[in-house]
Amino acid sequence: MAAEICRASLLLSVKTQLLHAPPSTTTTSTTRFHTSSHSKTSFFSHRFLNPNASSSAVRRRSSAVTCQASTLSEIDSAAKAGQDRLLKVPVSNIRNFSIIAHIDHGKSTLADKLLQVTGTVHQREMKDQFLDNMDLERERGITIKLQAARMRYVFENEPYCLNLIDTPGHVDFSYEVSRSLAACEGALLVVDASQGVEAQTLANVYLALENNLEIIPVLNKIDLPGAEPDRVIKEIEEIVGLDCSNAILCSAKEGIGIIDILNAIVARIPPPADTSQRPLRALIFDSYYDPYRGVIVYFRVVDGTIKKGDRVYFMASGKDYFADEIGVLSPNQQEVKELYPGEVGYLSASIRTVADARVGDTVTHFGRKADQSLPGYEEATPMVFCGLFPVDADQFPDLRDALEKLQLNDAALKFEPETSSAMGFGFRCGFLGLLHMEIVQERLEREYNLSLITTAPSVVYRVNCVDGETVECSNPSLLPEPGKRRSIEEPYVKIEMLSPKDYIGSLMELGQDRRGVFQEMKFITENRASITYEIPLAEMVGDFFDQLKSRSKGYASMEYNLIGYRESDLVKLDILINGDCVEPLATIVHRDKAYSVGRALTQKLKELIPRQMFKVPIQACIGSKVIASEALSAIRKDVLAKCYGGDISRKKKLLKKQAEGKKRMKSIGKVDVPQEAFMAVLKLEKEVI
Repeated sequence: MAAEICRASLLLSVKTQLLHAPPSTTTTSTTRFHTSSHSKTSFFSHRFLNPNASSSAVRRRSSAVTCQASTLSEIDSAAKAGQDRLLKVPVSNIRNFSIIAHIDHGKSTLADKLLQVTGTVHQREMKDQFLDNMDLERERGITIKLQAARMRYVFENEPYCLNLIDTPGHVDFSYEVSRSLAACEGALLVVDASQGVEAQTLANVYLALENNLEIIPVLNKIDLPGAEPDRVIKEIEEIVGLDCSNAILCSAKEGIGIIDILNAIVARIPPPADTSQRPLRALIFDSYYDPYRGVIVYFRVVDGTIKKGDRVYFMASGKDYFADEIGVLSPNQQEVKELYPGEVGYLSASIRTVADARVGDTVTHFGRKADQSLPGYEEATPMVFCGLFPVDADQFPDLRDALEKLQLNDAALKFEPETSSAMGFGFRCGFLGLLHMEIVQERLEREYNLSLITTAPSVVYRVNCVDGETVECSNPSLLPEPGKRRSIEEPYVKIEMLSPKDYIGSLMELGQDRRGVFQEMKFITENRASITYEIPLAEMVGDFFDQLKSRSKGYASMEYNLIGYRESDLVKLDILINGDCVEPLATIVHRDKAYSVGRALTQKLKELIPRQMFKVPIQACIGSKVIASEALSAIRKDVLAKCYGGDISRKKKLLKKQAEGKKRMKSIGKVDVPQEAFMAVLKLEKEVI
């Protein structure tokens, strides 16, 4: 209701301005934060000369002056131009840009509105999160995969081609963001006008600056009752260091300021260089596997031109194919005959082997090869590891094929074969974070119809051996014997938590509980603070993010990066069942947490393992030292049931015979741990470690 009232007042304010505007002045949209010196003066005089004015009134006034709601004729003309988006424009009229933001700051909504206003997507085809084409993205309300879309926009009677690459906002998908930024010349930095600058906002800005992109600050959700554009502009200038004198106020949901954004893209983002005479060089920034057409490659042409039917050569893999089909993404695939420098498109060449067209490779002509390939992308470094095993052992080949095809679409995924005595053949997989791990597991189960078991997440440890050798170990079963290792190092991350000042104490307590080393705390604004800790990565792969959100009531955000390895007092915790070590249940933990983890695991196993005819000890050990123990009592058969009387020696003889049988059974008997017990214990490990 409040949003509708705010919208009505915004439209009324704009209508009043249009009616009372002098005949000589035309009310056109502009790329600047202030439309004229008059509006600049009036805005600041209203803000500072009338300090008692309500914030909503200030917001309505500033919105009306700075981001005038687009008139119907402007939107109509923009939509008509979108119908001709496949027509060629000069290279100087191409703009490649990306949208970067923290999660849930309105990035996908803004992309939807840009597609709608430019006529790229018809109203009848429009739906929320249009570019998020996975069911998983729609269910969770987050962007997982980068998506490209070509738009056409007329600015000052000149047609322009705008190539948008939408990006995810979560820290676990920062590799997707870095790949899309490498294919652009500019970026829209979207910040929620009510939330302000958050951790991933900073991380994405630094990625954009590393790629020398032109950054356009955009304040979204100004129609919300809690929006504070003045405060957020000040935050961006103080924290990020960007000049926000020409920032754009908008509401993607209500369509306010969208034309201003399009004008700013054209006016401020530089065009790509015209290098059409050079040999072809195109950068692959994404790809996926189509069961009917093979590998489909998404690329950006850097030098030269590519035509349908050309024989192309992949410089990294050394393979060559004929380009059966080339086209643009608008946002669906639309075939064209030729692509020029700066254009973004797709290539289908009946590529059946997924390894032949990797992300970061350079495409060139087979007959006129480029001298040097493009720099490509820095290899993604996995942060979290876990084992993936098929429930049905016959699905192992299917799991291998599925991982290869998924790796084509998700370049940050790493995997290698692994064997477990309990779960058979599977793969040890590396991910960028816990959310990345969940998404990959869910995509494998949904898209490839696999039933999977996931082991507890772990990190890569470095073991310094006595003989001077250093061994990297991500699986506890591969850890060298205690006599052979001198020390164990674990990865540390530098984590920055941005939070309102009310939750500083609880977040510092969380950092201390996770063996964190406090670095610094600084107030970035009057009410928001930045807390920096150095924390072992192993302490973060559990429920750290959930705890961060619950302790701050959802207001805190975090961003982290790997800073190196440090020596720690780590031990291997083994689980013994009836004296036999169960390798899949072994874990590497800090000595201070070993007892609590061991106690929790033994108690859970006691509940899950079925009782046997003999007593079964369940022990948690560090080396040969037992630190926690539980015993599963034996099932006692009543051997005296057939004795109705007689001498006591008869009963003693039967009991003695039973005791000898149980003793022999205990020495030769084996305890089968059911699959359900493994699943439950692995789930428990994820909670307690």
